Amino acid sequence: MLRLTAIGACAVLALVLLTRGGGEHPTATPSVPASKEPLRLVAVASGLRSPLQVVASKPGTLYVVEQEGTVRLLERSQLDPEPFLDIRTEVKAGGEQGLLALALHPDFPRDPRVYVHYSNRDGDTRVVEYESLAGGPELVRELLAVDQPYPNHNGGQLAFGPDGLLYLGLGDGGAAFDPEDRSQDLGTRLGKLLRLDVDRPDADWEVAAYGLRNPWRFSFDRDTGDLYIGDVGQDRWEEVDFVPRGTDGLLNFGWDVYEGEERLEDKELSGEGELVEPIAVYGHDVGCSITGGFVYRGGDLPGLRGRFLYGDYCSGTIWSLRVEDGEATDVRRERIALPQLTSFGEGADGELYLVSQVGAVYRLARE
Repeated sequence: MLRLTAIGACAVLALVLLTRGGGEHPTATPSVPASKEPLRLVAVASGLRSPLQVVASKPGTLYVVEQEGTVRLLERSQLDPEPFLDIRTEVKAGGEQGLLALALHPDFPRDPRVYVHYSNRDGDTRVVEYESLAGGPELVRELLAVDQPYPNHNGGQLAFGPDGLLYLGLGDGGAAFDPEDRSQDLGTRLGKLLRLDVDRPDADWEVAAYGLRNPWRFSFDRDTGDLYIGDVGQDRWEEVDFVPRGTDGLLNFGWDVYEGEERLEDKELSGEGELVEPIAVYGHDVGCSITGGFVYRGGDLPGLRGRFLYGDYCSGTIWSLRVEDGEATDVRRERIALPQLTSFGEGADGELYLVSQVGAVYRLARE
């Protein structure tokens, strides 16, 4: 996940694109062009308490997740004074723990179920289903309980895919360099991308992919269904992973044998899943913790259409890229920045929002 400390903006020096092979050390691309797209950030909410995510239900309506255990309703840029959901008594918040993500059922509000991912009072992972009723959300059932050995790398994102399944990203359990090799171990749910059919009462979570260090934020392209993951690195590389819709079989993103595209340890991968290489990485000379975003599918910013946006929590730098034939192309640094960038959000109309842990939500707009 992001490293939740206040760090000043870094100078942007270079973005790194690498090709894995033979254990060779990567080399940096000399420079990444700055975008000429005239962008600005328009504040739509402020005064929030450590916001980590924003989720849309209909035009003009957003749900803002606050780390301490509340979800705030934001309608037409007005915050409801009463939380939509308040589970602060259930949540351990601070550092990389807290209420980390919200997902609305794909048929919401006709189907009023909502799902949250949080750290319980013992610091362990919980995924819980609520039903949003007139009197407020009511607990329906606990969907997942995972013990966390350390207070970091708890993952974050919870989102429905184009297949109607609920996806969860869990980190490798914490500490550094995955000391218990959990990410390559299919006997644990840590370091995995999990999915569940919430409409089947007897369904269980299955592993869609493994070899992840800490997939803090991921998203599905609303037009193509392709999956984009921002996986937080260790000491050197932050990475963007890409999985086209329709990809079959178990996938392995390589941690902790690889960090980014650099071989980190002299050991073998588990061998049970197809290795997926990052499409882009950047080094810790330009940031420290990636925040994955969305492919822009709105109508207000034609120069961004079809581009995947992502950024860095520490430097606040925002980049974008296109994917062609499974590879990143036209990588560029956008003209905006947002310190302590915890999440991007996608409105019902496809417009994009950015969340700063400092306490504000912004809409991406033309300059």
